[in-house]
Amino acid sequence: MYNRNCTPDRIKELKSNEIFVFGSNLRGAHGGGAARQAYNHFGAVWGVGVGLQGQTYAIPTMQGGVETIVPYVDEFIEFAKNRPELTFLVTRIGCGIAGFRDEEIAPLFAAAMTVENILLPRTFVLILDK
Repeated sequence: MYNRNCTPDRIKELKSNEIFVFGSNLRGAHGGGAARQAYNHFGAVWGVGVGLQGQTYAIPTMQGGVETIVPYVDEFIEFAKNRPELTFLVTRIGCGIAGFRDEEIAPLFAAAMTVENILLPRTFVLILDK
């Protein structure tokens, strides 16, 4: 049974147990897109490009091809499984400034479809449900 709940299209605030999951660069220079939002509003730390910071979780997407993102997504999914008290709102990581398409990134999150506390963007869910 797949998790049908999806990340809201626009996230302006978070509940105390919610984590904003965004695409970053390894330098943690959160200058634009969802990374800038994470930095300005949800506690992302400048200079930290991977993992949990404030109410955010950074997944690097700017260091090469899709294959370079896989280990970071896998690490995130394992982290989320071990933190069931938190709800992770995954944004369309890699599909903005990094330049990837939803069809390239969504398959990386296939294992997240059955993890109850990970919400994926609707576009990812539609691709993964095919």
